[in-house]
Amino acid sequence: MSARADLDKEPDDVAEMFDEVSPRYDVMNDMTTFGQIRVWREAVAAAVDPHPGVKILDIAAGTGTAAAIYAARGATVSACDFSHGMLAEGEQRHPELDFRWADAMDLPYDDDSFDVTTISYGLRNVHDPQKALEEMLRVTKPGGRLVVAEFSQPVNPLFRDVYYFYLSAVIPALSSLFSSDSPAYGYLIDSIRDWPRQEELATMIQQAGWRHVGYRNLCGGIVAIHRASKA
Repeated sequence: MSARADLDKEPDDVAEMFDEVSPRYDVMNDMTTFGQIRVWREAVAAAVDPHPGVKILDIAAGTGTAAAIYAARGATVSACDFSHGMLAEGEQRHPELDFRWADAMDLPYDDDSFDVTTISYGLRNVHDPQKALEEMLRVTKPGGRLVVAEFSQPVNPLFRDVYYFYLSAVIPALSSLFSSDSPAYGYLIDSIRDWPRQEELATMIQQAGWRHVGYRNLCGGIVAIHRASKA
């Protein structure tokens, strides 16, 4: 099967794609964002606010780069992903973390289990994001919080055109030079362009049952951090 998953986002296809890119995924993230992924990760960590006594569920945790930050700051972290390749990389790099295979649409956790549920750059890869948001609500404690970091739409039209050129021309060239999995990055680019705008995602989160929904743009809207709470 091609490394590129279709935008219908069948779970097995997307998981296989991430299995294939897992060894160089973090390196390519650093390269294609010119290191900005690290700045964004710190912004997400500030929104999550990890500290002792807080239980955090990190969905689509990948190789555990964000989960390791939360754990290092004293939180109790459960990291899950639906890619066995990503989990294997994560377990090798961060053996101190609790990794578990999980489908975001059917999480293997009890109701009201976590103080914070978070997902970074993974919601757009879920077959049914609305169902995943409802599952996140289920496993979060009353009064708990949701933090979603996702690629979004730049708000300035001129900057948006430059950004789309970068997505369509520069990233494929970089992936061809430095990764053997360049078709997978074609899917990732298309999934970013196909993803709802900030206001639409905020509406989706509210429709899933979350309250006090708001968002913050990073880098002019390339990334948006959405936050909400459970009543």
